[in-house]
Amino acid sequence: MTVSSGSVFRLVLLGLAAWLLQLTVVSQLTVFGVPADLTPLVVAYVGFITGSTTGAVFGFGLGLFVDLTPEHTLGVNSLVFTAVGYLAGRVRELRDPAHGLAPVAVGAAATLIAAIGFALLQFLLGVKAPVSLLLLRDTLMIVLLNTLIALPVYALVHRLLATFLPDDPRRRRRRAYTTGGLSPLTRA
Repeated sequence: MTVSSGSVFRLVLLGLAAWLLQLTVVSQLTVFGVPADLTPLVVAYVGFITGSTTGAVFGFGLGLFVDLTPEHTLGVNSLVFTAVGYLAGRVRELRDPAHGLAPVAVGAAATLIAAIGFALLQFLLGVKAPVSLLLLRDTLMIVLLNTLIALPVYALVHRLLATFLPDDPRRRRRRAYTTGGLSPLTRA
């Protein structure tokens, strides 16, 4: 998919809004002691909707925003979110999943990849962090929470980017039916 200047503007606004919403609201709300994490979901859905290249670039940009907060190591989230956006885009390009629950699986996988990737990179960089079963519990709880909010987040991201998706076959098919195009009920 080629990206126009209007879609770049929307992607930048989406990234800023997701980063600010995560930083100010979502990170303050905890369920069973852990907050949800919108950022890997948004990155994965941008990649899932627009493709691997756009997903990787968006992931790098949003990861850079996240890395600019004082408690993060610069570059770690950028690297992890670049991989998440690219992989989600590749899922769309290789398989084109049409099932309605595919965004849930992509969101859960993206959250798990982001959490494991972040922990692994922090370990490799030598950041002193306690490793225990609590880390595993927190990771699984974040994946569960993100799985629960995956469909609303996907619907919002898809709605924001839908006007820049002219090659979406579902939209083309629907448009053909409503404009008097070929219908499966009529015979030629």
